[in-house]
Amino acid sequence: MSDKKANKRDETIEVARKSGAQGHGPGMGRLNEKAVNFLPSLKRLLARFAPHRVAIGFVVLMSMLGVGFNVVGPKILGRATDYIVAGLVGKNLPSGISKEQLIEQMRATGQGDMADLISKMPVVPGMGINTDKVGEILLLALGLYVAAALLSVAQGWILNIIVQGGIRQLRTDVASKLERLPLSYFDSQPRGELLSRVTNDIDNIAQSLQQTAQQMLNSVFMLIGVLVMMFWVSPLLAVLTLLIVPVSGVVAALIGKRSQREFAAMWKATGELNSEIEEAYSGHSLVKVFGRQREVESEFAERNRRLRESSFLGQFLAGIMMPVMFFIGNLNYVVIAVVGGLRVASGSMPLGDVQAFIQYSRMFTQPISQVASMANMLQSGVASAERVFEVLDTEEVSTEGTAALPETKGRVVFDHVKFSYSPDKPLIEDLSLVAEPGQAVAIVGPTGAGKTTLVNLLMRFYELDGGRITLDGVDISTVRRSDLRSRLGMVLQDTWLFEGTIRDNIAYGRPGASEDEIHAAAEAAYVNRFVHTLPLGYDTVIDDEGSNLSAGERQLVTIARAFLSDPSLLILDEATSSVDTRTEVLVQEAMAKLRQGRTSFVIAHRLSTIRDADLILVMEQGAIVEQGNHHDLLQIPGHYKALYESQFAAAIDHEVPAHA
Repeated sequence: MSDKKANKRDETIEVARKSGAQGHGPGMGRLNEKAVNFLPSLKRLLARFAPHRVAIGFVVLMSMLGVGFNVVGPKILGRATDYIVAGLVGKNLPSGISKEQLIEQMRATGQGDMADLISKMPVVPGMGINTDKVGEILLLALGLYVAAALLSVAQGWILNIIVQGGIRQLRTDVASKLERLPLSYFDSQPRGELLSRVTNDIDNIAQSLQQTAQQMLNSVFMLIGVLVMMFWVSPLLAVLTLLIVPVSGVVAALIGKRSQREFAAMWKATGELNSEIEEAYSGHSLVKVFGRQREVESEFAERNRRLRESSFLGQFLAGIMMPVMFFIGNLNYVVIAVVGGLRVASGSMPLGDVQAFIQYSRMFTQPISQVASMANMLQSGVASAERVFEVLDTEEVSTEGTAALPETKGRVVFDHVKFSYSPDKPLIEDLSLVAEPGQAVAIVGPTGAGKTTLVNLLMRFYELDGGRITLDGVDISTVRRSDLRSRLGMVLQDTWLFEGTIRDNIAYGRPGASEDEIHAAAEAAYVNRFVHTLPLGYDTVIDDEGSNLSAGERQLVTIARAFLSDPSLLILDEATSSVDTRTEVLVQEAMAKLRQGRTSFVIAHRLSTIRDADLILVMEQGAIVEQGNHHDLLQIPGHYKALYESQFAAAIDHEVPAHA
């Protein structure tokens, strides 16, 4: 990492620290996690699916119908049980008399309990099981269950469409948001952490909603439907069943509160681990050179341990929710079986109703268990949603201007510019300069002097704290950033190539460029000197890091990209630092041609590259301390002369006469 980048990084870390960041990884800053605020975040997440309200209405209707069919089923099957039991009892009773006569005889002989039991059953004395009636009831129950299953399948299909559509829009919104965020945000966020938010967390939201939405909806309707049926069948048993609700609620709240904390910690640890991996393996060569493998492994092991612990606790707590709920449900089942059996024995309830109620009690505890279990899974999804919402809520770049930018001639004026990365650490306090059209302006100075900051302000990567910058008399803060940047071309010290062919990377500067224009730009930047040695020439595919090209070759491709864009203003930030001396001379000649008629800003550490600049600015601590051309500045015993002599001391000593 260059001194310039290191200083820039220190500045942005300081910004993050002052805004509430905490240490994260070697030399990085990480914004603090907000506390999980479940209900508001869940409400905000669900609100994103409002455009699908019609489809959601159909899902709710299908859920109500499907649950209704399932809820009615046990009551219908209870009637089948009553007919079967009535047939078994009736065939052993004397025939030739009616049911009413039989009941009167039993009461007269002191068999009142049996008489009450038979009065609740469809008994026909002397007749066995009515198979036709039982068959009708079973077919009706089967039809209801099949219809409920089909409705459930359709409901799941539509819900998946809704969830995936909402998640797709969420990804789109996040991607659009990232384009509107200021450069300072990316400087203060570890890339692995940010990638975790926009990939892992969004995937977790989708997974949580897919697994919980249908079950939660069905469970709520199931609770309501079963509760209605239980009070219809037996109010007494219904009240006994409801006693488990507060017990289940307390247990679910205790487990859910703890698991919520652990899930939030799990996704925080996931982001930290991803950041550590991305940083370590992006710089794996540097790690090996300095022999820091053990430190990296130790840091990875520590973060991996934290992730394992939080993941284990979160998943364990979510996993025990269902068994605990089943245990509470089984206790209730015992109470219902005992009380229901006593009521059947006393003739207060038919056996079929007890059977139906036992099924209802199972159906009642199951959705409670599912809601509790799904709530824990939903906690994980909402924790991820909060992390994504933090990105969406980040303050964006300032409002775009609407002023028109005329045909650019290239007169740039810095008028009493004031800027700092951190309020308590001033960098540029009062800087003014004028670059006339066609001038080559070189910026030199020690690391941290504000050289790169100057061009970043011109590109509007950062906004001014005071003063203004004008381009041909137009304040650049009043025009659209895209219009401004379309007039500027920039070549950085750090090359960046996209995965694709060499031709595609050059054409990135102007997508509609013809083949001849691409080749002309490549020839001007001397890309053709090496591209013809490659097997596929311009069709050679390079990866996103350009690892199959040398550092100098990558730099030449980026310079060709700038040639092709044909900008009005050029910004060259150590653009030739990675090329060899001979190539540098050739590129400088090409740059001289390219700069003709264009204003250019050249940041340089090697003073040999800016001898021919029209104006050289020497910066110290954010201020311009000297300015002039190369010849004039050498006549002044100042900063520039000291820098020049430190780089060319040997040559100067050689030129000094012996008698001197």
